[in-house]
Amino acid sequence: MEIWINPACSKCRSALNLLDSEGADYTVRRYLEDVPTEDEIRNVLTRLGLEPWDITRTQEADAKELGMKEWARDDANRDRWVRALAEHPRLIQRPIITADDGTAVVARTDDAVRDALSR
Repeated sequence: MEIWINPACSKCRSALNLLDSEGADYTVRRYLEDVPTEDEIRNVLTRLGLEPWDITRTQEADAKELGMKEWARDDANRDRWVRALAEHPRLIQRPIITADDGTAVVARTDDAVRDALSR
């Protein structure tokens, strides 16, 4: 499995601690440095079963500057959202764990991390 993290994020550190305590085999991706492509974001969204606006941190300064709260949340604007996440990775909700079975979870809680471990 792979976990997308921002090391400054307490939720990310908590998820890593739980993965370590469970002896999980995982790869860390610091997504602010190793920025996901639009295709990678689309793939993760498919695995999550979510839309790009579902994993966008709309309270971030970049999102406010872009006016994202006002953007339409529909198929016609999906690519616009994905492009914004690729161009401004700080907007991506974290941590995200991609499990070996092809699924993914936004691992903001211990239960979500355990869910990824059970796959």
